[in-house]
Amino acid sequence: MRSRCRGALLVLAVAASLALTGCSEWRGLNSLQLPGTEGKGPGAYTIQAQMPQVVNLKANSRVRVGDVVVGSISKIERQGWHALVTMRLNGDVNLPANATATLGQTSLLGSLHIELAAPTDEPPQGKLQEGSLIPLDHAGAYPTTEQTLSALSLLLNGGGVGRIGEITRELSLALDGRGAELRSLITQLDTFVAYVDDQKDDIIAAADSLNTLVGQIADDKPVVDRALKTVPEALAVLREERDVLVEALDQIGKFSALAADSVNQTKENLVAELKDLGPVLESLANAGQDLTRSLDFYATFPFPKPTLPKWLRGDYANLTAVVDLTLSRLDAGLLTGTFLEGELTELEMQWGRTIGQMPSPYTARNPLVVPYQFNQGP
Repeated sequence: MRSRCRGALLVLAVAASLALTGCSEWRGLNSLQLPGTEGKGPGAYTIQAQMPQVVNLKANSRVRVGDVVVGSISKIERQGWHALVTMRLNGDVNLPANATATLGQTSLLGSLHIELAAPTDEPPQGKLQEGSLIPLDHAGAYPTTEQTLSALSLLLNGGGVGRIGEITRELSLALDGRGAELRSLITQLDTFVAYVDDQKDDIIAAADSLNTLVGQIADDKPVVDRALKTVPEALAVLREERDVLVEALDQIGKFSALAADSVNQTKENLVAELKDLGPVLESLANAGQDLTRSLDFYATFPFPKPTLPKWLRGDYANLTAVVDLTLSRLDAGLLTGTFLEGELTELEMQWGRTIGQMPSPYTARNPLVVPYQFNQGP
């Protein structure tokens, strides 16, 4: 009878617990708040932390600050690719709002817990309070037992410790008898490092210039792309014209040889001509002002500029002219060199006015020695 009463009381206790928890999901005894856990006293408050991993962490696990238990875990759920841990802390827990949360283990085979601490890489800010959330970048985990044992196994079984002796022997063998070379190498490295340190400003400037150049190339990316598409076509044309280009270069080489030979053979004459040209250039230089002054004739052709003021006075000009309108003069002045040359002279010769007197190819006389006749006219 006593055992039956105890069983009935246990069933009633379980039913009462389920009634108290309402419709919450049943996950065993850890889903219930066990007696004796921290985080239930006066002023207790709830916070949450995003953890990268929780391993085998369970509800009702301890929350510690240093080595002191200050709360317990009430809920663990998945949030995206990390875990969201809900914790209840005692009212006297005073931590900044940017506190850190780390998954730790009390000993090698001990239980897991969450360790809260003030940040070490930034100044404290604010205060943890009801509803505070510790973000994922302020959370972490200490190495687990499995990670520690695997690292120790790697170290002891063919890891770094087993290789230290072999590495030491190989180094000793490589450096045996080469102490002077090693010291020289270290000295040269020291000099090189010092030189590089002295040139660091130039190196930084060169890197900045290179960065600027790369930026300009990036800005001109369409042009570069078009060039890269065009260059293969140009190279194909060059490849097709390779024989022609080779022949052209060969002919250029032969021409250069001929030009060099010609210069070698004519250099003495060329030097002599240049020496003879020297006095001529010197005379031109000496007559430079007169020469340039005489060129003003072409600006006012056919009237020389220096004599313009002598015959042009205001609105009139002085002019003395002799006009010869004889047929032979007109023939010599206007028709010489044309198909009508001599026609007017022959006509005048038929009239008997210029036979043997007028300087003309048709008189068969030399105009420079023919005697002057007073009646031949001017």
